[in-house]
Amino acid sequence: MKKLLITGVSGFLGWHLGQLAQLEWEVYGTYHSHFLEVPDIKMVKVNLTDFQELKGIFNDIKPDAVIHTAAQSQPNYCQLHSQESYKINVTASCDIAGLCADNSLPLVFTSTDLVFDGLNAPYQEIDQVSPVNIYGEQKVEAEVGILKVYPQAAICRMPLMFGRETPTAKSFIQQFIQILKDGKELSLFIDEFRTPVSANTAAKGLLLALEKVNGSIHLGGKERISRYEFGKILVEILQLPNDKLKSCFQADIKMAVRNIKIYLLGSVSEA
Repeated sequence: MKKLLITGVSGFLGWHLGQLAQLEWEVYGTYHSHFLEVPDIKMVKVNLTDFQELKGIFNDIKPDAVIHTAAQSQPNYCQLHSQESYKINVTASCDIAGLCADNSLPLVFTSTDLVFDGLNAPYQEIDQVSPVNIYGEQKVEAEVGILKVYPQAAICRMPLMFGRETPTAKSFIQQFIQILKDGKELSLFIDEFRTPVSANTAAKGLLLALEKVNGSIHLGGKERISRYEFGKILVEILQLPNDKLKSCFQADIKMAVRNIKIYLLGSVSEA
């Protein structure tokens, strides 16, 4: 069996990816802060921002392919701790690309739909990026740096993702459900549009990209939807109390950064 190295396998997307990948690969997963013992996945502790540690992992494992999902992905955190997040979001990503290039290894990098500002949606892969926050800027810089070092890499721009919770991470829907079950008010945006996709579908897209994609590709879902509309669907399917579900505008909430309409076209999820 060929070896697949997944960074950030203890994260939400990484965990779902590892579960699916182990059907066809010998999977090695890195973690930094959240140890996760997963059957049939060999876990390796590494600080991805330490190049010597990173290089040592490549030398020890000798992977046949790499999917890099590890990131500081909270926009507000990146806005307040930009130097710290830069190390993992940009520097480590480019270092991984360089190591993959040196060994001609297939590489998939998970970027984000937040490389766009949401003013001219829907977006295709050929559209000009236009981030409005530091997280988006860092992902753009990583995309450019990776393709400069390794043009054969696949850049997968990921949408909002949902799915069952993992031992170390939850998607946004678990929080929604718990708030409503507790009888608390849940206010969701009606002016932020995304193209959400299940983590399992996203994982399938990443594995497909590993074999068939060079350059950038969007892995968004088939339909655009607001968070409020998504919440209404959850309430109906799970038969949750709906009297506490409220709509709101982004301007009503104090946030470091905002995005209005970010939905992707050209998605592998339609394949």
